[in-house]
Amino acid sequence: FSLQLWNNYFHLAVAFLTQDSLQLENFSQAKRNSILAKYGDMRATIGASIRDMWYNLGHHKIEFIPGMVGPILEMTLVPELELRKSTIPIFFDMMLCEYQLTESFSRFEDEILRKLDSEVEGGRGDEQYKQLFESILLSCCRRHPELAKLGENFVALVTGLLERLLDYRAVMNDENKTYSMSCTVNLL
Repeated sequence: FSLQLWNNYFHLAVAFLTQDSLQLENFSQAKRNSILAKYGDMRATIGASIRDMWYNLGHHKIEFIPGMVGPILEMTLVPELELRKSTIPIFFDMMLCEYQLTESFSRFEDEILRKLDSEVEGGRGDEQYKQLFESILLSCCRRHPELAKLGENFVALVTGLLERLLDYRAVMNDENKTYSMSCTVNLL
């Protein structure tokens, strides 16, 4: 097992998936349809590959926590519904993996909170993502009694932060200074 090889694979795959030229939502409908007809959505293909490779790591997964939290977050924030649905569960697997070794998932939690802030500030994330993140992770946590309560608290924390960050981003260019200040206070 070569940690560096796998680390390079994941980083390269996420860089490929998140490159600007594959973000179909940035193109006109005609260009998007032409690309989809010719190549399909390569983001879904590489996302499924990343997901499958993650689950095949077995007991080596812990070696990628917290290092892969940021790249996986970046991938799940790509605004493509099927990609999000298939890759958000990786977060639960990371939580479970760390929890089984340490009886907490604090390294994972700290890293996702830190990375979420910079990703949303950079323009990524939306209401759909917040809802999917919440529903998928809550569902996963509730199926594992040992993580149910801790997981629910974590999901509430992340979705609350995400909601505040999205509000803050939305009002950054708003002329209403009172509303902007209110969002800033809520975020703090």
